[in-house]
Amino acid sequence: MIGKLRGVVDSVEEEALILDVNGVGYLVSASPRTLRALPSAGEAAELLVETHVREDAIRLYGFLTAAERDWFRLLQSVQGVGAKVALGILGALSSEALSAAISRQDKAMMARAPGVGPKLAARLVLELKDKAPAFAAADFAGAEEALERGPKLTRAAEDAILALISLGYARPQVAAAVARISAQFGPEAQAAALVRAGLKELAQ
Repeated sequence: MIGKLRGVVDSVEEEALILDVNGVGYLVSASPRTLRALPSAGEAAELLVETHVREDAIRLYGFLTAAERDWFRLLQSVQGVGAKVALGILGALSSEALSAAISRQDKAMMARAPGVGPKLAARLVLELKDKAPAFAAADFAGAEEALERGPKLTRAAEDAILALISLGYARPQVAAAVARISAQFGPEAQAAALVRAGLKELAQ
């Protein structure tokens, strides 16, 4: 089973990419969110991989973060949600938004994802209520208040926070990590450097 691939982005399609690993091109399906966050063709990339083996095919699904991969697995525990629908949900909603929708039992937010009708949205928020990661809406509010009381973030830090949230991390985690890293790097740190350091810290 393949759990991770490191290589060079060969090409990116609408629903998948080809990752060149030592001359072998792996076709990896991914969410629109992940595909948008990939580096340009010819640049190095690393993906966590979920491998689905069937009698007639082997499918690879790629993720930039463990959080997105965990959501992919969890979403498919709900009847009516296969890999394609799970990727659609992850493309439409970040991990933070998913957690908020489930904690608030917000069927309308869940139904924004392609392939998710009212009945499936209701089933998702109900069945995942006790399974979803503990990012309750109240935690978001507390984190926002703490940020407001803390030091003012630079524009680069704010950009880094938004970039990491787009990769599927929850804002409270991201904000705390970027604040710590910004303090270490100083006010001149660029957003790209903060994102790289943030990914390393959040992956631990």
